[in-house]
Amino acid sequence: MTSHCCMILAFFIAISFSSMDIGIEARHLLQTTPSGSSLPKPTLPPLPPMPTLPQGNLPPLPTMPSLPTIPTIPNVPKVTLPPFPATSLPNFPSIPTIPTIPFFSPPPSTTSP
Repeated sequence: MTSHCCMILAFFIAISFSSMDIGIEARHLLQTTPSGSSLPKPTLPPLPPMPTLPQGNLPPLPTMPSLPTIPTIPNVPKVTLPPFPATSLPNFPSIPTIPTIPFFSPPPSTTSP
Protein backbone atom coordinates (compact mmCIF):
# COMPACT_ATOMS: atom_id res chain seq x y z
CA MET A 1 0.00 0.00 0.00
CA THR A 2 2.86 2.35 0.80
CA SER A 3 4.44 1.82 -2.61
CA HIS A 4 1.17 2.84 -4.29
CA CYS A 5 1.05 6.06 -2.26
CA CYS A 6 4.65 6.85 -3.23
CA MET A 7 3.85 6.21 -6.90
CA ILE A 8 0.83 8.50 -6.76
CA LEU A 9 2.86 11.21 -5.01
CA ALA A 10 5.63 10.95 -7.60
CA PHE A 11 3.04 11.17 -10.39
CA PHE A 12 1.56 14.37 -8.95
CA ILE A 13 4.99 15.92 -8.52
CA ALA A 14 5.85 15.11 -12.15
CA ILE A 15 2.58 16.65 -13.34
CA SER A 16 3.19 19.82 -11.32
CA PHE A 17 6.70 20.25 -12.74
CA SER A 18 5.48 19.73 -16.28
CA SER A 19 2.80 22.40 -15.87
CA MET A 20 5.47 24.89 -14.74
CA ASP A 21 7.36 24.32 -17.99
CA ILE A 22 4.18 24.92 -19.98
CA GLY A 23 3.57 28.18 -18.12
CA ILE A 24 7.11 29.41 -18.77
CA GLU A 25 6.89 28.52 -22.46
CA ALA A 26 3.54 30.29 -22.78
CA ARG A 27 5.01 33.45 -21.23
CA HIS A 28 7.98 33.24 -23.60
CA LEU A 29 5.65 32.84 -26.57
CA LEU A 30 3.61 35.87 -25.51
CA GLN A 31 6.72 38.00 -25.16
CA THR A 32 8.09 37.05 -28.58
CA THR A 33 4.94 37.81 -30.64
CA PRO A 34 4.77 41.40 -31.88
CA SER A 35 1.93 43.36 -30.34
CA GLY A 36 1.02 45.16 -33.56
CA SER A 37 0.88 42.09 -35.77
CA SER A 38 -1.64 42.09 -38.56
CA LEU A 39 -3.25 38.73 -38.00
CA PRO A 40 -6.46 38.12 -39.92
CA LYS A 41 -9.54 38.48 -37.76
CA PRO A 42 -12.31 35.95 -38.31
CA THR A 43 -15.67 37.25 -39.41
CA LEU A 44 -18.84 35.63 -38.21
CA PRO A 45 -21.96 35.34 -40.34
CA PRO A 46 -24.94 37.38 -39.15
CA LEU A 47 -27.40 35.61 -36.88
CA PRO A 48 -30.76 34.63 -38.40
CA PRO A 49 -33.78 36.58 -37.13
CA MET A 50 -35.76 35.10 -34.29
CA PRO A 51 -38.94 33.39 -35.51
CA THR A 52 -42.22 34.53 -34.03
CA LEU A 53 -44.09 31.89 -32.09
CA PRO A 54 -47.83 31.43 -32.65
CA GLN A 55 -50.03 32.81 -29.89
CA GLY A 56 -52.77 30.44 -28.78
CA ASN A 57 -56.17 31.42 -27.43
CA LEU A 58 -56.68 30.00 -23.97
CA PRO A 59 -60.17 29.47 -22.53
CA PRO A 60 -60.97 31.48 -19.39
CA LEU A 61 -60.31 29.82 -16.04
CA PRO A 62 -63.33 28.26 -14.33
CA THR A 63 -64.78 30.11 -11.36
CA MET A 64 -64.65 28.63 -7.89
CA PRO A 65 -68.00 27.44 -6.53
CA SER A 66 -69.14 29.14 -3.34
CA LEU A 67 -68.50 27.21 -0.14
CA PRO A 68 -71.51 25.89 1.72
CA THR A 69 -72.40 27.62 4.96
CA ILE A 70 -72.63 25.77 8.25
CA PRO A 71 -76.22 25.68 9.44
CA THR A 72 -76.89 27.07 12.89
CA ILE A 73 -78.69 24.83 15.33
CA PRO A 74 -81.06 26.71 17.65
CA ASN A 75 -81.20 26.07 21.41
CA VAL A 76 -77.81 24.39 21.73
CA PRO A 77 -76.36 24.88 25.21
CA LYS A 78 -72.97 26.55 25.41
CA VAL A 79 -70.22 24.46 26.89
CA THR A 80 -68.09 26.06 29.58
CA LEU A 81 -64.87 24.48 30.80
CA PRO A 82 -63.87 24.55 34.44
CA PRO A 83 -60.93 26.84 35.29
CA PHE A 84 -57.47 25.34 35.53
CA PRO A 85 -56.19 24.71 39.03
CA ALA A 86 -53.67 27.26 40.26
CA THR A 87 -50.22 25.70 40.25
CA SER A 88 -47.00 27.36 41.17
CA LEU A 89 -43.72 26.56 39.54
CA PRO A 90 -40.79 25.57 41.72
CA ASN A 91 -38.22 28.24 42.47
CA PHE A 92 -35.19 27.82 40.23
CA PRO A 93 -31.84 29.10 41.41
CA SER A 94 -30.56 32.17 39.63
CA ILE A 95 -27.61 31.86 37.27
CA PRO A 96 -24.52 33.55 38.68
CA THR A 97 -22.99 36.28 36.56
CA ILE A 98 -19.39 36.10 35.40
CA PRO A 99 -17.35 39.18 36.33
CA THR A 100 -16.03 41.08 33.34
CA ILE A 101 -12.33 41.48 32.73
CA PRO A 102 -11.28 45.11 32.23
CA PHE A 103 -9.29 45.68 29.07
CA PHE A 104 -6.83 48.51 28.87
CA SER A 105 -6.70 50.75 25.84
CA PRO A 106 -3.75 50.14 23.50
CA PRO A 107 -0.81 52.53 23.75
CA PRO A 108 -0.72 55.40 21.28
CA SER A 109 1.06 54.62 18.03
CA THR A 110 4.36 56.25 17.39
CA THR A 111 4.55 58.47 14.36
CA SER A 112 7.57 58.06 12.14
CA PRO A 113 8.89 61.11 10.28
